[in-house]
Amino acid sequence: MKHSGKAAKSALKLIGISLAAVLVLLVAAFLGKIIGTFVLGLAWGLLGLWVLFVIFTFYFFRDPDPMTPTGANLVIAPGHGKVDTIDTTTENEFMGGECQRISIFLSVFNVHVQNSPVTGRVAFFRHKDGQYLNAMRADCADFNENVLIGIESIEPKGVKVGVRLISGLIARRIVPWIAQNDPVLRGERISLIQFGSRVNVYLPLNAKIKTKLGDRVVGGQSILAELV
Repeated sequence: MKHSGKAAKSALKLIGISLAAVLVLLVAAFLGKIIGTFVLGLAWGLLGLWVLFVIFTFYFFRDPDPMTPTGANLVIAPGHGKVDTIDTTTENEFMGGECQRISIFLSVFNVHVQNSPVTGRVAFFRHKDGQYLNAMRADCADFNENVLIGIESIEPKGVKVGVRLISGLIARRIVPWIAQNDPVLRGERISLIQFGSRVNVYLPLNAKIKTKLGDRVVGGQSILAELV
């Protein structure tokens, strides 16, 4: 699938950086005359911690292939996590006013690859700098760094669906894999948020919500709503 393996590459990059740091410390240990013996005494401990870091990193950057549903007009979850907000809000930049919002909280233990909720075209793309408040706050999108992606669906044609990727207290990097005017398929990988975060989905007022508060959803797979 498109963008498959990019999360693993990010994991390998972090692992490579961490290994380089460990090797620098070990080289310094061998060369040092005063602190060398002390650091060498920690060598196995450092390597053990690095192995644990490798295991956690591969776990965190896991990227399972979703079983994307094929029904007509469906909106699927763009991220893995817990639905903790379903309400009506105002989003003027892409949706053009009042709309429905479904917000999903991603803990540090969730998959952090995001998927396109619908098939269509990226008609809007905007990155906004901001703070790094706790993503457990539903209003953190008003203050935190975020990326707003607006998709014009082809089923039904021209219906707008917005996805906002929001950083959190620990999440400090949003990595989009798409750009404005790119075509996207429902379930296609579109981004990665490193460590705990939040994803908002904006829908037309007449969309039929198919999820409820407290649901644990799977990105690229769970049905959130149906467009009309």
